[in-house]
Order: sequence, then C-alpha cells, then structure tokens
Amino acid sequence: MDLGLAGKKVIMNGGAHGLGLASLKLFAAEGADVAFFSRKAEKIEAAKAAIEAAGPGKVFAEVFDMAAGGDAYKAWLTKAAEALGGCDIFIHTASSSGTGGTGDWQQGLDMDIMGAVHGVEVLTPYLEKSGTGSIVFLSSTAALETFIAPQAFNALKAALITHGSQLSQALAPKGIRVNTVSPGAIHYADGNWETIRQHVPALYDATLAKMPMGRYGNPEEVAKAIVFVASPACPYMTGANVVVDGGFTQRVQF
Repeated sequence: MDLGLAGKKVIMNGGAHGLGLASLKLFAAEGADVAFFSRKAEKIEAAKAAIEAAGPGKVFAEVFDMAAGGDAYKAWLTKAAEALGGCDIFIHTASSSGTGGTGDWQQGLDMDIMGAVHGVEVLTPYLEKSGTGSIVFLSSTAALETFIAPQAFNALKAALITHGSQLSQALAPKGIRVNTVSPGAIHYADGNWETIRQHVPALYDATLAKMPMGRYGNPEEVAKAIVFVASPACPYMTGANVVVDGGFTQRVQF
C-alpha cells in the first residue's frame, strides 16, 4: 500500500529515541521530510544519521529542551516548519515520562498537555494549507485503566485523549484530522521498561505475566500504527484513539 507520504513534511517534538525515532525512520523510508529535537546533542546526531539512512528526505534536527518555556517551544516549531517548507503532519510525543517525571504534575502539564496545545496553535495554519493535514497525539494505556498508582502521567494522558477528540471536531472543517495512539508496555534499550526491569524486576515480571501475547511490544510495532494513522492513506479517520498494547488492557469499549 502506498501511504502517500512522499514529500510530506512531518514535525515531531522529541524523536531521538524509542517510539519517536522508530516513527521518523518509517516516515523517512516513505519519502517524507522530518523535523525533530532532543535535549542531548549526542542523541541528535545518532538519530539524524539513522533517519537519513532510512530514506532520501530532508532531516531538520536541533538540540532543544521544552523546559526553555512555551515561547521558545513555539519559536522552534515555527523554525522547523519554515525549514521544511511547511507542515503536513504534527506528531506530539513529548512527555514527562521521558525525563522520569511521571509523578510531576507541573512537568506533565507543561510537556504532555501544553506541548500538544502549543504545537496545534502554531502549526494549524500550515496544516490547513496542506490539504492532508494530520495531527497524532501519543497517549498511553495508563490513561485507560488503573495502572501501577494514581499519578500525573495517567491522568494527563487521559486528558490528552479527550483534547484530541474535541480538536478533531473543531479542525475537521479545516481539513485537519486529529487522532491519538495509545501504546501499552513497550520495551527498548533506553526506555522506561528497561529501567523498571533493572530496578524493579518484580513489577517487570508481574506485568509480563499479564501479557496475553507473552511479551512486551517493541517501538516499531507502535511506529507502524502512528505512521499509518498520520498518513493520507487513512483519510476518513479522525477523533479515534488507537490502542497498541498486545491485548494488555482489560476493558470493553463500544
């Protein structure tokens, strides 16, 4: 299937490792141009090289920290859009979980929620001009059922799903789709579940024991969903929350 991504302009907040990097490599392989940032210069260079090896498109990457504040973040988004020559797809992956702040309400609000809000605010004019404008928010199955403990990450990821659904209604007349992808427990070398495996092995093993498929997911399995949902190959989907968790969450939803 041709996803229709050749020449499309993709902006992601984050993207230097894990699910973000896996997604950007797939976008690049489909012929898209991409822009992303990371807090660490060494991660930027390694990720940029991996993305450039995956496809022929342009890669705009810079060191940036969202802790610099909303105005600085908005300026980076504008710079990225101008560097790419527009924006067809905005992927919001930035999260307090990436900095170990799952229990920090302010950090979660700033990154998980306001990272989405400011991104949509800045990029909507570009997405509207696209003709195939698409926004994907990355949430979590922690938003869908009780998981580990009451904490900021769980509640704010739930709020993100609601915000995405309501945005889909508001932006549909402008030709912009808005969807959410909610991964379950995904394991990779420098991710949260590897940290849990090393420091809280009982939790890691107990979670694994509940997996219907008998294993954790990997970044590429989520990335494929993100790229498909974002792409012009999925033109009538908006307001959806796509769960990619190997059947881990035990819920019935109609």
